[in-house]
Amino acid sequence: MVVYTDDIVSMKMFVDVGSVYLHRDPVDFRKSINGLSVIVEQSMGLAVFDSALFLFCNKQRDKLKILYWDSSGFCLWYKRLEKERFKWPRKNSRDVVTLNEEQLHWLLRGFDINQLKAHKNLHYCSGF
Repeated sequence: MVVYTDDIVSMKMFVDVGSVYLHRDPVDFRKSINGLSVIVEQSMGLAVFDSALFLFCNKQRDKLKILYWDSSGFCLWYKRLEKERFKWPRKNSRDVVTLNEEQLHWLLRGFDINQLKAHKNLHYCSGF
């Protein structure tokens, strides 16, 4: 999907982000759609045809793949960092980490999603 705003052309990566699931352990990056689909269903225990993004990282944490089904076929998005590493959550005890869309963008921009926390919602009531 291409978005035009103020004579600037930008590309929206994912049309509708449903759920976002991160596979915590590194994967062999020779795997493509079929191999990653097997990981989603067998290792992660999730349905690969759901409206979800499935994130994978290599051992060096400088490459990331995102697999998703867009109702007519599989899409595989790939990003390679030239000098940095992704701040991949390693200390999490779960094999599958669920992210929200904001955390996905933080991860792609290089932030450590375990360190970023939004302000807590405050709930006040009037004394009257």
